[in-house]
Amino acid sequence: MRWTSSTLLSSTLMLSLIMAGCGNSTSATHPTGSAKLTSTKGGTAVIALTTQQSPTWFFPLRSQVTDTVTNEELELMMYKPLITVNGHDQLDYARSLARSITTNAAGDIYTIHLNPKWHWSNGQPVTAQDVVFTWQIMKAASQSSAPWTFWGEGFGGFPTLWQSVTAKGPYTVIVKISSPRNPAWFIRNGLGQIIPAPKSVWDRYPHNMNKELQYIQSIANSPTNAAFDVVDGPYHFSRYAPNNYWSFVPNLHYDGHQSSLSKVIYQYESSASNEFTALKTGTLNAGSLPPSLLSAKSQLTGDTVIPEYVIGFNYIVPNQNPHAPGGIGQAFQSLAVRQALQMGIDQPAIIKDFYHGYAVMDDTTLAPLPKTPFFDPALNTNPYPFNPQKGKTLLEQHGWHEQNGVMTKNGIKLQFTLIYASGSTAGTDLAELLKNDWAQEGIKVNLVSEPFNEVVSHGASNASSWAMIDWDQSVGGWTYGTGYPSGGGLFSSTGSENMGSYSSLQMNQLIQGTYEPGTTAQTLQRMYSYENFAAHQLPVLFIPDPAQIIVHSKNLHGVAKSFDPAGAVFLPNHWWFSSH
Repeated sequence: MRWTSSTLLSSTLMLSLIMAGCGNSTSATHPTGSAKLTSTKGGTAVIALTTQQSPTWFFPLRSQVTDTVTNEELELMMYKPLITVNGHDQLDYARSLARSITTNAAGDIYTIHLNPKWHWSNGQPVTAQDVVFTWQIMKAASQSSAPWTFWGEGFGGFPTLWQSVTAKGPYTVIVKISSPRNPAWFIRNGLGQIIPAPKSVWDRYPHNMNKELQYIQSIANSPTNAAFDVVDGPYHFSRYAPNNYWSFVPNLHYDGHQSSLSKVIYQYESSASNEFTALKTGTLNAGSLPPSLLSAKSQLTGDTVIPEYVIGFNYIVPNQNPHAPGGIGQAFQSLAVRQALQMGIDQPAIIKDFYHGYAVMDDTTLAPLPKTPFFDPALNTNPYPFNPQKGKTLLEQHGWHEQNGVMTKNGIKLQFTLIYASGSTAGTDLAELLKNDWAQEGIKVNLVSEPFNEVVSHGASNASSWAMIDWDQSVGGWTYGTGYPSGGGLFSSTGSENMGSYSSLQMNQLIQGTYEPGTTAQTLQRMYSYENFAAHQLPVLFIPDPAQIIVHSKNLHGVAKSFDPAGAVFLPNHWWFSSH
C-alpha cells in the first residue's frame, strides 16, 4: 500500500499492528498434495476491501441503501446468520444457528429449532427471543414511516406474507405465514434474512420501535460503540480509522470454528494499482485482482491467484420511473428501446478485452457459473446478441427517428447520463464501449463516474436525479447470498431493490409462481419461466458476469477453500498461516 501524509494510520503504526498480531507457536500440520505444512498459531491477515468501498453499517440488519457485499462481509465477522449455505448452494445447518427447520402438512407454519450450542460472547445463549426481537426490527423497518428501510422488504414475502413470529421455549421459533409457499424459497429468501441481534443489548425502546430504529441508525456505523461488544460470530471488532482500516480480533467464546489468526485487518484501497502493489510486496495478504491487471499476474510471485464465480448476475439499471430526467423513464419503459440497448452491448468483446476471458455471458437473472440447478440451460443462447444495426432498425420501426445524431420520438430524445462506479479500469472501459456502441444506434450517452457508495444510493426515491447506473465492474452486480434466485425484491413492482422502477403484471405473476409449493420439477420449471421472461423482457440490461480473481499470500491457507460463492465473502476464521 502507498501511504501519504494525509492517511489516518501511519505505516509505522500499521506495521506495529501487524507485528503485534503475529504468533510463533506451532499448532498443527496440514497435508497439501504430497507435502505437509506446519501451521503457525496467530498472525495477522490484511485483506483488501473492494476498491473505493468502505463499510458503512455494522448492525446485522442492513438498510436498503447500505446493502452491499462489503457491509455484509464485515457484519458476518461478528454475527451468525440463522441459516447459511455451502459452496454447492445447499443449506448448511452445521454452520447455522438453526439446527433444523420443519414445516407442517399445510405448508403455512415453519418451526425453527435453534442449536443450543450457540452463545453470545457474554456467555448468554442465542435464544428464540433474540430471533423474535430481530423480526420485530425487520418488520418495523419495513413500515413507510420508518427512519430507514430494511433491505429485505419484498424478499421472501416480507413483510406481507409473514403473519407472526413467536417463541416457544428458549430454542424454538414458530413462523406463521398467510398461505403455503415453496419451502426452498421461503427458508432461503425469507428466513435467510434473519441475522439475530442480542435482544438484551439492543432492545432499548421496547414500546417505541421508531425510536429503536433511530437508535440503531445513530450507531450503525460506530462499531466501537459498546452495543457491538456482544457478538456470536467468530470475531470482535477492535479498532478502525475511517477510510483506512477496520480490524477484528477473535471472539474467544465463539462456538464454531475458532480463528487461528490473532487479528484480521480490512484495508481500504484507493485504487486497483495500489492494491496490486500491496499484494506484490506482501503488505496485503488477501485481495482481488482487477481485470485490468490480469496480464500482470505473473508479477505476483509470492501469491496464489484463483478465479471464483459467485451466485448472481450482472446488470445495468435503466431508470423507468416517470420522474426520470428528460422523459427518459418513459422511453426506457418501451421494450423496443431496452431491446435496442441490449443489442448494443458487445458481450464477447467485453469478456475477451476487459476481463481476459474471466467472465461469462449473462442474459438473465442468474449467470451460468457457478453451476446450479436453478439456471435454465435454454438461456445458454443469448436472445439479443450484439447487433447495433439491428437495434437501430428496431427503433426506427417503433417510431424513433434520428435528429442531429440522436433518436427522437414525441419530443423525447434517447440522450441520457450513465453513472458508473469509479475506481475500476474495467468499469471505465465498459462505459466508454457502451457509449460508442450505443452511438451507432443513435443513442447519445454522457458518462459520469461516482464512488461506489454514491452509485448504490440511487433508486426510486431520488428518481429525478439519474437516468442509468452501472455497478463496480471489478466485482460484478447482484449476489444472492443464501437466497433462492427468484426476483421478488428485485423486479416485482414493489420490490425494495427495484431501483429502476420496472413494473410488469406478468413479471409479478411469474415471480409469484416461483414462491408456490410443488415438486422439484414443477418449482424448477417456474424458475425457468421467470428467467426466460426476464431474458426477453429486460427489466434491466444484462452484461457479462466476471469472476472474482482471488489473490492470497502463498503462506496463507484456507482462503479459496472457505470462500463463500453464495455471498461472495471471505471467511477468515478458516484461514491459517504456514511457517516459512
